[in-house]
Amino acid sequence: MVSKSVQLDNLRKVPLFAGCSTPDLQHIVRAGDVIVMTGGTVIIDQGQLGRDAFVILSGSVVVRRNRRRIATLGEGDVIGEMSLFDVGPRTATAICDRDCTLFVLDQRRLLTLLDERPGIATKLLGALAGRIRSVDRTYVG
Repeated sequence: MVSKSVQLDNLRKVPLFAGCSTPDLQHIVRAGDVIVMTGGTVIIDQGQLGRDAFVILSGSVVVRRNRRRIATLGEGDVIGEMSLFDVGPRTATAICDRDCTLFVLDQRRLLTLLDERPGIATKLLGALAGRIRSVDRTYVG
């Protein structure tokens, strides 16, 4: 099992949580869980409704959209973060390329945490906005 301090160190490196203080990250760690998935396991399935986001702590994940491989993700990458703020269909399928250890954060627990510590919401939304801007620059110019 991955210790809370290792989870904290891993989350500190994740761009989504970059603006969070150590106390913020400690609360996020307590709100999530660590799971292990074997290679070939589907983490999220395009088109299905999602309520969880996953941070890759170890291993690698292949991301496919409309059956086309669009990325390979590794340690520190996040999958499914949009579902933390809405319950829409997944935009891609993510499959463990090899055995993975994942930090899982579900929407209900995150929203409860944000009610208790609203400052975290501002930091997460800022990180998501930055990511949207980056995607916009990449694909729109």
